[in-house]
Amino acid sequence: MWNQNSVSRLLDTEYPIIQAGMAGGVTTPSLVATVSNSGLLGTLGAGYMTPDDMKEAINQIQEQTIRPFGVNLFIPETPVRSEEQITNTRKIMERYNKELFIKGQESITYPQFDFEKQVEFIINEKIPVCSFTFGAPTKEIVKELKKEGITVIGTATTVEEALLNEESGVDIIVAQGSEAGGHRGTFLRSFDQSMIGTFSLVPQVVDVVKIPVIAAGGIMDGRGVAAALALGAQGVQMGTAFLTCKESGAHAVHKKAIINALETDTVITSVFSGKPARGLANTFTKEMQVYEDLLPPYPIQNMLTKEFRKEAGKQSNPEFMSLWSGQSPRLSKDQSVNDLIYSVVHQVGDTLGKFNR
Repeated sequence: MWNQNSVSRLLDTEYPIIQAGMAGGVTTPSLVATVSNSGLLGTLGAGYMTPDDMKEAINQIQEQTIRPFGVNLFIPETPVRSEEQITNTRKIMERYNKELFIKGQESITYPQFDFEKQVEFIINEKIPVCSFTFGAPTKEIVKELKKEGITVIGTATTVEEALLNEESGVDIIVAQGSEAGGHRGTFLRSFDQSMIGTFSLVPQVVDVVKIPVIAAGGIMDGRGVAAALALGAQGVQMGTAFLTCKESGAHAVHKKAIINALETDTVITSVFSGKPARGLANTFTKEMQVYEDLLPPYPIQNMLTKEFRKEAGKQSNPEFMSLWSGQSPRLSKDQSVNDLIYSVVHQVGDTLGKFNR
């Protein structure tokens, strides 16, 4: 059976399929629990959460499922802060703040996510799976997690990053192809050097690492799962496919925009957060593109646009929202998690069956 392999055994799931840990409110407790109850691995996107926020969300997940689930964390970054960049960006943002009738932020502070406490909480609660993005976890962190029986997953956008994750001791590597929606997980080279497509990245990673590889990026249905398995991956991670599900916490305008989008509508942009991410092009991404090299890095730019993005959501204005999406929006649907999983699982079986006949 295609679904019983090293990944499904490590994750203790029926199928080697992971729902991506999309941060920012998309991965509601309902979404995570429903995915896990369906035999996949649901993942809470906790990158922007305080330990208290994490605790509340995890308690809600545990009330809805006894199946394994995961928590995704961001490896912290501390860029050099330039007051000149911040001042100039505020000036650029003035016209957009006026358009949304908001004052804009007078000062910014680094978000208090407290990575160490996030990790400590996961260890104390013995969360079944912990995944990391934006860098490889240290050997010490991995050792502490695994000591409690927690499965550890790293993210890589190049072979070099995959090897570094393997060296740190992670159990599984997610090979994130350039088709993936949301932020790029790149951390060793520039993002443009690391824009390797899923079909190119996965087999190259599989050939050099000794641990299981999960394919991610543009996978929306059973055909994508079957293709990933053919490339040597032991499973897949899907994000955009779950983002448009009814249980997702994504804004209704965001979901609608993806469902109505074409494969040519996505762009890689850093104007919202200071870190390259794939999403649907809109007025903000197009007009801010000329300033992209002048904006402060993540997470400073992310904080500078926080209130702006929040207000755009309140006003249901898609032209100023960060509409993260992968490159396969035509395959997205407005459906329940259970309907998505049912179709994916059966399509994998049908697709593999055609080749076995």
